[in-house]
Amino acid sequence: MEIKVSEVANLPTKYGDFKIQCFQEGCKEHLAIFTEPLGDIPTIRVHSECLTGDALGSLKCDCGEQLAFALKYIAKEGGMVIYLRQEGRNIGLLNKVNAYALQDRGFDTIEANHQLGFGADERSYEMVEFILDFYNIKKINLLTNNPKKMESLKDVEIIKRVPIKIEPNPHNKEYLDIKKKKMGHLL
Repeated sequence: MEIKVSEVANLPTKYGDFKIQCFQEGCKEHLAIFTEPLGDIPTIRVHSECLTGDALGSLKCDCGEQLAFALKYIAKEGGMVIYLRQEGRNIGLLNKVNAYALQDRGFDTIEANHQLGFGADERSYEMVEFILDFYNIKKINLLTNNPKKMESLKDVEIIKRVPIKIEPNPHNKEYLDIKKKKMGHLL
């Protein structure tokens, strides 16, 4: 697949000053949000889009809080957030809202995905390796709680995992328990 790459632009945010670059893969547009210089072993956060958490402040998940944590951390320590456009563990926004409705009826996040005909997690991380290679990044500190992300990055050496610590709330406590128990997240 052909990947188009944008120019680099400045991105001042409430978290700090970053650079931003877009990587267009078909109809999906992924982002690299980074500080300069990146350094020899930058801290990288691979973040999958979550419109409800990232933009709307949903309390059903911890996505928006993880993104905020990562941007604050990287603004201070240096590194990059790779923002992947794979909404709802890559089932799309319409299916994610349908999964939310099933969760409202008592299904957990994985059971809801299965009811809709999807796996527990449909995300892929090939674009991450493309982006890291584009910036010639060979060694990283990975800001994650998800072991699948660590396992999926084959062309880069992960020096250490940096945990993301988010306090649960009454709306996402069960969701976080399912991520830990059924998906092996390191919470």
